Amino acid sequence: MDPHDPMLGRVLDGRYRIESRIARGGMAAVYRAHDLRLERTVAVKVMHPGMGEDPTFVERFVREARAAARLTHPNVVAVHDQGDDHGTLFLAMEYVPGRTLRDVVREHAPMTPAAAVAQVEPIVQALAAAHRAGVVHRDVKPENVLMARSAPGEPERPKVADFGLARAVNTATQYTATGVVIGSVSYLAPEVMSTGRVDERVDVYAVGVVLFELLTGRKPHEGESPMQIAYAHVNTDVPSPSSLVAGIPDYVDALVLRACARDVEVRPSDASVLLQHLRRVGLALTQGVASDPELVEDLLPRRQYVRPERPAQAHAPVEMTTVVGTGLTAAGTGAAAAPTEHTSVLSVSGTGTGTGTGTGTHSYPTDTLTPDAGHSGAGGGSGEASPTFDDHLQALDASQGQRRRRRGGPVTLVVALVLALAVGGGAWWFGMGRYVETPGVVSLTSAEAVETITGAGMVPVEGEAVFSDEVAAGVVVSTDPGPGEQILRGGQVTYVVSRGPEEYELPDLTGKTLDEASAVLRQFKLDVGEEKETYHEVVEKGRIISTAPDAGTVLHAGKAVDLVISKGRKPIKVSDQTGKDADKAAASFAKAGLEVKTSKEFSDTVDKGKVIRQTPTSGTLYRGDTVTLVVSDGPEMITVPNLRSSGVADATAKLEALGFKVVTKKATIYLGLQYVAGTNPGGGKKAPKGSTITLEIV
Repeated sequence: MDPHDPMLGRVLDGRYRIESRIARGGMAAVYRAHDLRLERTVAVKVMHPGMGEDPTFVERFVREARAAARLTHPNVVAVHDQGDDHGTLFLAMEYVPGRTLRDVVREHAPMTPAAAVAQVEPIVQALAAAHRAGVVHRDVKPENVLMARSAPGEPERPKVADFGLARAVNTATQYTATGVVIGSVSYLAPEVMSTGRVDERVDVYAVGVVLFELLTGRKPHEGESPMQIAYAHVNTDVPSPSSLVAGIPDYVDALVLRACARDVEVRPSDASVLLQHLRRVGLALTQGVASDPELVEDLLPRRQYVRPERPAQAHAPVEMTTVVGTGLTAAGTGAAAAPTEHTSVLSVSGTGTGTGTGTGTHSYPTDTLTPDAGHSGAGGGSGEASPTFDDHLQALDASQGQRRRRRGGPVTLVVALVLALAVGGGAWWFGMGRYVETPGVVSLTSAEAVETITGAGMVPVEGEAVFSDEVAAGVVVSTDPGPGEQILRGGQVTYVVSRGPEEYELPDLTGKTLDEASAVLRQFKLDVGEEKETYHEVVEKGRIISTAPDAGTVLHAGKAVDLVISKGRKPIKVSDQTGKDADKAAASFAKAGLEVKTSKEFSDTVDKGKVIRQTPTSGTLYRGDTVTLVVSDGPEMITVPNLRSSGVADATAKLEALGFKVVTKKATIYLGLQYVAGTNPGGGKKAPKGSTITLEIV
């Protein structure tokens, strides 16, 4: 990755912060980015500077974005957003870390028929949804199928990517306005290369090739050059998988041959039809059927392929530029780069010269992509009578010793031989003569990579190390140019070493606000998980109480951290307990966390043990605050003095001084002496203060 890439660190549309480059192509580059609004990782496809100034490119880019955005399917890489940031056009997409179907082919093919069909079915479901939306993918291949996991340990689920090269179609066939046909040669349908015809059936053909590759571990047509591969697709039927691998049922052969029929008219009309065939085959495999002649009869192509008529010499010449590249899995995931598919650009432009740019392919949505940096080559052609595509095929026939008689006799033969010599000489000078292949050093240690690159006559340059979940620290993750790519002799090869998994120690976030904690987590490439609010008597409202997991835990980048946020002190509603049992009131307040202070008073009106008054009587308090209760001790009891033989006036004065009320009555034997004969209650007994004492007078 180029540390000087001006896009790194930039925030597009005030929302997408560019973090690292995943891959690049002729028209755009793909970056890993962080969606600041929704706090998630996304992949952002950015058109190269200057592209936005070309109305044709802008129109195509926007059209692709709208077409891709219409596709909502679990097996399609989702398109989230499209925008223009001061002239920088971009497309925000779902970020899918992990490997590609190419890695699955490399590791597990040949597969059992049941496993191969199960692997292809989600891809066909995705294409069926695209075809229903009027979108043809045009570049189906293992590199463009990402293997996603919903969670660690869950099974992988294919997701089709790179609808960026797809075109919305409104008719059965459509030829591009510029006459450019883009795709990987091993998966291109014959009619694309021979007539330029493009409809849903080119995707059906490509899926058939992918299924063949899963079943056999190899492509149906191989050659030393893209031209030879293209020639084979146009002129030779795809062989039965069982001719290479024993044990494949006849109806599985029939399905592959039907999908890969060179005659486009007998091929399934779109992915929905292919899906029906695929499910019939899958059911037969599930039931353990070894042979099904009836199903074979239904599936086998019934029409003989007829090669299209060769265009007349008066037609515009065909310029063919071949681009040979290598693919990578998604950067940052740790999956090793490996040589992948040749990608060709066949241009029917009518010029006599041709140039080409060598790039690599990548699994993320962009046009032909390479990892971070690429190289370019140029091919010169004669400005006079440039050969048609069919002429190239005829020349290839001659070079392989397949002699054919044509009109023109010796003259035609001479022209063909001259053309073959010219093509061969040009190929040597612009290919083998000046260039060599980059050695494969992925999965080697840094020291081993340096030794290998140096031994191949190139200059090793250590790039910026990257994190990787799959590749151990100190081991090479990728190179630029990629393994097998052409490079000038003595050129530089940048190798990128793994830093191991991207992990960070969770810092202590307690006491921080939610915004402060979120900012810290972003710095450590961690996400905010569940936010739970609770009352806390110490931590201020709006600040972090705790995290899950705890501070100090080592977490993988992208891991979500749950936050517990303080709602402040818990409010306690105070209720009035006046006149109620004091013990119960005190227990209730104490249980709520309040301090309770009590005092007692005599009361003639409130029963003993009940609350006379309370402070406060209502409102809101917090844990540790105080409630004061004044509890009744009942009426005050006073001892009645012994007043026997006292004068009435003196006795009355003494009782009133003690707080009693006094009444008098004549004793049974009344003599008029005005002395106290006795009291009621009697002397020495207790009576409530304020109660009435009766004096008996003699």
